[in-house]
Amino acid sequence: MKAKSARKLFGTNGVRGILNKDLTPQMVLDLSESIGTFFGQTIDCSKILLGWDGRTSSPMLADIVASGLVNAGCKVYQAGMAPTPAIQFLTKIQGLNGGVMVTASHNPPEYNGIKVIDKDGVEISPKDELIIENIYFKKKFERKDWNHLGEKLSIQDGLDTYREAIRQKVDEEKISKSKLKIVVDPANGVGSLVTPYLCRELGCEIITINANIDGNFPGRLPEPRPANLESLCKAVKVSQADLGVAHDGDADRAIFVDERGQVHWGDKSFALIVEHFLRNNPGEEIVTPVSSSQMIEIIALKMVEKLSGLLWAHLMFLEL
Repeated sequence: MKAKSARKLFGTNGVRGILNKDLTPQMVLDLSESIGTFFGQTIDCSKILLGWDGRTSSPMLADIVASGLVNAGCKVYQAGMAPTPAIQFLTKIQGLNGGVMVTASHNPPEYNGIKVIDKDGVEISPKDELIIENIYFKKKFERKDWNHLGEKLSIQDGLDTYREAIRQKVDEEKISKSKLKIVVDPANGVGSLVTPYLCRELGCEIITINANIDGNFPGRLPEPRPANLESLCKAVKVSQADLGVAHDGDADRAIFVDERGQVHWGDKSFALIVEHFLRNNPGEEIVTPVSSSQMIEIIALKMVEKLSGLLWAHLMFLEL
């Protein structure tokens, strides 16, 4: 949802709009002071992590966001350019009070946005978004005196920490032995800073396209739709790779291409994850957004039926 909508700022994924039309410097400053005021309601000096994507306007907007947060008394830890999931992860593990990501995710290059993250690494709730909006529209910003301002700090090795955490979640030995050849297409976005390096560290052979960060997105539009992934599909087939992976601008999406050059939507890859999880954690609950494919429910029911069958067979054996 665009920031200019009457009495409404937040959409489904933060505040987004076209630079200097919806997102003006003054608007972003006021919003940042509102965010800082929100976090400061529960603690005197909130510690906020700040990251941004590779859009041409992101460094400028990040400077404005940092200034607004500092003016509201926050201690701002600047992580620099990073994928949105990295900022979410680092916000949680470093015990910060919240985070802000400057990104418009998969939108065209003229867009940008502000995403607000809670201390648990998840986007803030709609209820908290309404509180920030109320502060913004009523101009109830907390602007500190000169001797009570916050400060800006930098964090080091954040992406290294993020990659290492991912490596801890996978079977490195199995992946390394598989000798996978992978084509990575980060869409000239910040996924370039993580995915190629991570895959190489896991022993994979990596081929990259559109891997130089460029906010004009010259390689393709940032949304990883099949129509935008023709180059990736061709690269996978020509190089005889095992798979391809495409990101959007801030790398919070991953769309996969199989060895035949066929794009698979996220519902299929997530269904595989669900099946793997339930196979290793029988009886656990699966929670998904309402927008999720029915395929997830089908997989979950299939695993429940399989579990019920195994339980019934076990009971029959005990009776014998």
